[in-house]
Amino acid sequence: MPVLTRLIPSPLVVDIRAGALEDLAGVLADQRISSSGKLAIAISGGSGAVLRERLAPALPGASWYEVDGGTLDDAIKLADRMKSGHYDAVVGLGGGKIIDCAKFAAARIGLPLVAVATNLSHDGLCSPVATLDNDAGRGSYGVPNPIAVVIDLDVIREAPVRFVRSGIGDALSNISAVADWELSNRETGEQIDGLAAAMARQAGEAVLRHPGGVGDDGFLQVLAEGLVLTGISMSVAGDSRPASGACHEINHAFDLLFPKRAASHGEQCGLAAAFAMRLRGAHEEAAHMAEVLHRHGLPVLPEEIGFTVDEFVQVVEFAPKTRPGRYTILEHLDLSSDAIRDAYADYAKAVSQAISG
Repeated sequence: MPVLTRLIPSPLVVDIRAGALEDLAGVLADQRISSSGKLAIAISGGSGAVLRERLAPALPGASWYEVDGGTLDDAIKLADRMKSGHYDAVVGLGGGKIIDCAKFAAARIGLPLVAVATNLSHDGLCSPVATLDNDAGRGSYGVPNPIAVVIDLDVIREAPVRFVRSGIGDALSNISAVADWELSNRETGEQIDGLAAAMARQAGEAVLRHPGGVGDDGFLQVLAEGLVLTGISMSVAGDSRPASGACHEINHAFDLLFPKRAASHGEQCGLAAAFAMRLRGAHEEAAHMAEVLHRHGLPVLPEEIGFTVDEFVQVVEFAPKTRPGRYTILEHLDLSSDAIRDAYADYAKAVSQAISG
């Protein structure tokens, strides 16, 4: 009997709405997640402690683990502390660093992970990757997808607005990343997974075209759903290709060349995506993306995050070195420093006109 469909690795539960945390105990009591109530919950020291106080009465069988940071060592220590507990599942309750540490720890001790996101800063909350700082800078580690994702929009609104803005930039960058994937397919024959590309692109387009703002539940719902879909698209593809192209190469270059000055992941990815769209000749799309980024309070020029034009040229020139073997518009054009400078001047002029007009 031939296989007529494929199984998509995706969470059993996705609960995105205002007040979702009130029903967290019920989600975790699902027989497919925890039949005994024995759970290992990873939290941060700050906001995590407040949430622990709120949620602990409904989770009497849980053990709570405070996580110091977002390094590989932190994740390994967390796994070592959890491994003797005979738990049903690991819960990562917090922002990206906490969830990535919990993902890695859960994979290391062979338990499913429940991701309870307290901000929407990037698409990693439902991806098969844990991004952790290590001695060489930062590494990406393959892990299973979360078994459940819970996002309470009331909690998201309480987080600093910069986290929502970062998530917007990361979601919009999907559009550029998929365009890079299609370019590689044409130029190098790299295979495209059409379902993964469709999921990632539509997640980005939904955020791009939504008229709401960072304080609207309707917009936050679309953004949260888009970030979850992006994570699933990476599972479908088997790597980060649907959501990572020239935009993320430039982001990684910022982080590596200027580690103490780098802006947020989403700020850098959004700016880089708009620039990459301009590079590939998609002038209207680049202008529209820049307008939307600007409307939501994100940077569209490197000067807005404290970098000079010379530094941005250096970043773009270095960017292809961050992902050897990945083919994007940067590898395709193979621009010299002077050509990058000219392209940036063209981009900056067009963007300034777009956001002022």
